[in-house]
Amino acid sequence: MEFELSKPQKLLQKSARDLFARACPATRVRELMATDAALDPKLWSEIADQGWLSLHLREECGGLGLGMVDLVAVAEEMGRACFPGPFLGTVWAATLLAEAAPESKHLQALATGEQKGAVALLEPEASWDPADVRLQAVKSGAGYQLTGQKSFVSDADVADVILCVARVGNELALFAVPAKATGVSIRAMAGMDATRKLFDVTFEGVVVTADNVLATGDAARAALDRSLQVGTLVTCADMLGGMQWIIEDAVEYAKTRQQFGKEIGSFQAVQHMCADMLLWTESARSAIYFAAWALDAEPASAERAVMTAKIYTSDASREVANRGVQVHGGIGFTWEHDLQLYYKRSKASEILFGDAAFHRARLADVVFSS
Repeated sequence: MEFELSKPQKLLQKSARDLFARACPATRVRELMATDAALDPKLWSEIADQGWLSLHLREECGGLGLGMVDLVAVAEEMGRACFPGPFLGTVWAATLLAEAAPESKHLQALATGEQKGAVALLEPEASWDPADVRLQAVKSGAGYQLTGQKSFVSDADVADVILCVARVGNELALFAVPAKATGVSIRAMAGMDATRKLFDVTFEGVVVTADNVLATGDAARAALDRSLQVGTLVTCADMLGGMQWIIEDAVEYAKTRQQFGKEIGSFQAVQHMCADMLLWTESARSAIYFAAWALDAEPASAERAVMTAKIYTSDASREVANRGVQVHGGIGFTWEHDLQLYYKRSKASEILFGDAAFHRARLADVVFSS
């Protein structure tokens, strides 16, 4: 594998950084956080026009046919900007559709940003293991009827389509449900990260037509597993971008903040914290980009690589955020400083798609069963 981004990938990442620096500074992030949806329609259109929602999708699915490394490079810049909005939910939904039902009428609209998507997997118990899905779909004519509740659904209120993971008997099944369908109710949940809103979604006898039944059984599980890997890596890349912002901001602060007549960056204790932050950030970068490469080029090792990336990045992101606050001292806890935006996002992302403990247990199962 290449250990450096190609020239086109570097240009792609730079274009993302430039766009966010221009259109999504911290002041705009704060403004969007204060809204119910954290969505800027104009900014969303710019991102969709760049093709960033479908970088990794095959061309026949409406994508650009590039790869996971390209998507991760853009997602890193989103984390660096603390970008608000339904990017993650839409990419996850588009990936799930591309794997489960590439002929779906919703896929092209999600790939182009015409529609926004959300995936309803978690239930009130908040388990990321698909084996714990309990919501039942009952046969109704040519389609099915859904009754039950999903929780922690990102950006459900702005989604045009919600992909619901349910069960038909003992088998997993995937359904595309229009967000405004009769019987669907969406209620905001309290969340730590105001840049990505969370919602309870209740299905009360929601009828799903046959053309919106995406997959069942093994096909549904395979599509869900692949989409979870993509979502996990996008989340890891987002955390990486946040870690990079934190370390750069902490180093700059340490160069200017004075105590006892000296810049605090001259003190060994502060230097050690910054060195630790750099080590965690660069190690996470290696794990994430290897996993992104493996997901396309070496599928046999991709599962372990993705889990390893999430384990390390969840732990490293928390530690980098903690050290960032320590370097800044009291001001790092304040609402006025932007560090709190990245700290909260880091903490929310740490458990998104499963925390380090969840993936350690899964990795151990994979290792000892092989």
